[in-house]
Amino acid sequence: MHPTLRTVLAGAAMVALATACTASDTDAAGQAPAASVPPTAAATAPDTVASVAGRAAPPAQAADAFAEPAPGIAVRPVAGTTVHRDFKRSYLAMDAWTLYPAEGSTGRPLAALVLDGSNEITSAEMRIGRSDSAADVKTCTTPPPDAAGRADTADVDGVRTTHFSSSDAAMSHYLSADSYRVVQGGACYAIDLIIAGTRPEVYDPPRTPPFTAQQAKAALASMLAAVHWTH
Repeated sequence: MHPTLRTVLAGAAMVALATACTASDTDAAGQAPAASVPPTAAATAPDTVASVAGRAAPPAQAADAFAEPAPGIAVRPVAGTTVHRDFKRSYLAMDAWTLYPAEGSTGRPLAALVLDGSNEITSAEMRIGRSDSAADVKTCTTPPPDAAGRADTADVDGVRTTHFSSSDAAMSHYLSADSYRVVQGGACYAIDLIIAGTRPEVYDPPRTPPFTAQQAKAALASMLAAVHWTH
């Protein structure tokens, strides 16, 4: 081969080799480095997500069926009952703030939870009344003459109350009650659990009560358990 041609070919080969090396270096420099993930984080991330996703949210607190402005008395919702703001449903119980008001008493009804299905044959309701009168507060926990037997005490949402029972009957109507009295925040509170109605046999044909006395008592116990004090 001619010496001049050999020199040209050698020079071309060296240029080609240099170009290839430069391209390889450029490609390597243009690639982003791989993200470094700590082994611990990589292993625990899925578990953490699963844990958060599986964590149940706390149940929402249902609004009270009735509540005074705090401080006062309130009642949580009770299934199968309807809230009324008056006491005008019973022949014997009348509509005063307490089942047995003293003469001149000036209290007011707050709320009544009435068992669904209650009618003139049998009704069940929890009444809550309040009096701020000094005279009513003074005699608040003294059982009325109509109370049957001796009074005792019972806790209502952790507050000690005076408890007594009573009953009445007239003209085929009847009433039985468990009553609770307490002074809270300078006011007298009256809670009366009342079962009232008319003897079904006086009708022709005899009427069928909407529920039994045992069912009424169980419902009233649930209503009393829903009472709480706000602060």
